[in-house]
Amino acid sequence: MNNLPEIRDIHIPDGVSIFPLAYGWWFVLAIVIVCVICVWAVRRAIKTSRKYYAIKTLSLISVDNPVAAAIKISELLKRICISKYKTASALYGKDWVDFLNSHTTFKLDNNAADLLIYAPFIGEKSRTYITTDAEKLKHFAKIWIGENL
Repeated sequence: MNNLPEIRDIHIPDGVSIFPLAYGWWFVLAIVIVCVICVWAVRRAIKTSRKYYAIKTLSLISVDNPVAAAIKISELLKRICISKYKTASALYGKDWVDFLNSHTTFKLDNNAADLLIYAPFIGEKSRTYITTDAEKLKHFAKIWIGENL
């Protein structure tokens, strides 16, 4: 029974620390961060691409014929409203102009508003409105698209 002096006390090992993390956890963390960045980038790209497409389409509208330009601008704005403001796509006339003015800080002046209201009912060869009215309407549409998309 001489073995008793060689027996030592039981030592409990130290607790397992959470740091430093194993390489697998760093890999999982990197994947999560990359996924969050990708989702953010895709959402930003979709948002800016709608705005880019709408402004590019607006820039292709010629103001040489004010009535035709007003009709095309109104169609573009209604296409935007279909995706964002569902009930506004059915508006026309004064209600349509009031809706547009209520969703922007820049308001339409009287001649440009009248052009937008009466353009669908005027023949395209009419000389009632001048190109400056169509330019004002186009400028308003650009601001409206910038604020609402």
